[in-house]
Amino acid sequence: MMAAKLDYHWHLRKVMADRGMFSTTDLIPPLKERGISLSSSQVYRLVVERPERLSLKILMALLDILDCTMDDLIEPIAAADSTTKPKKAAAGGSSVSEGVGELRPRRARITGVDR
Repeated sequence: MMAAKLDYHWHLRKVMADRGMFSTTDLIPPLKERGISLSSSQVYRLVVERPERLSLKILMALLDILDCTMDDLIEPIAAADSTTKPKKAAAGGSSVSEGVGELRPRRARITGVDR
């Protein structure tokens, strides 16, 4: 039995909007009150992008600031299967690529220069 690969959706922006916080910089003062100093660009990336690594202190501060649970911020989902992409043959392989047909470039031969 193969284990399912998991992924997640990050809902910080939606939770902030539900709480009336529509600007990413609205998080800076409450984070600072909890001893977390982030620049406006770091807070922007935290809100807009899906974080790959996140400090547990920041996560706990967000849960406290927004009065929510981890289930509100992080939604686990099944990862898209990456094996559905067709494998392409390496250069010189026997399969014919789409759109090229039987046309193949002629291999270059480099020879020494006579002086």
